[in-house]
Amino acid sequence: MFAVWHGATTTVVVLARPVEKDPGTIDDPPLSAEGEERAQRLAQMFATSLSADPRDGIYVSDERRAQQTAAPLAERLHRTPEVFKAADARAAAAGALHEHTGGTVLVIGSAATLQRVSRELGVADATSAPGDEADVLYLVSIPSFGHTHVLRLKY
Repeated sequence: MFAVWHGATTTVVVLARPVEKDPGTIDDPPLSAEGEERAQRLAQMFATSLSADPRDGIYVSDERRAQQTAAPLAERLHRTPEVFKAADARAAAAGALHEHTGGTVLVIGSAATLQRVSRELGVADATSAPGDEADVLYLVSIPSFGHTHVLRLKY
């Protein structure tokens, strides 16, 4: 009897909400000055974790704030984020897992969008924290063998 070891990998998916918005009455408001600072902080945090490696990726919903939140990081890495419609969040999550197995993927979207993504990742209740917590990250560790784990961090 012999066994073939294909190799165990772990894919890490980081879920982040768009940062603070400008107060106003428009449907898809831009980032506030505080939001722009937090987007820069997010870029500093992930500039060394994400790389040009095709196993790593940045996915953002089509909401303006999500794209503006990802922009400083994308600029630092010279990468173009994958933009998906909020309604297609589950399909985007499945695609991200398939395309970036063993890598690190940052997904930025609204609370409702991230709930759809987390369902696809098998951690349905991961992002159900109350309120609009723009300063919370969810690190979802998905091993090829074993159980998925979620870590909730405030930054």
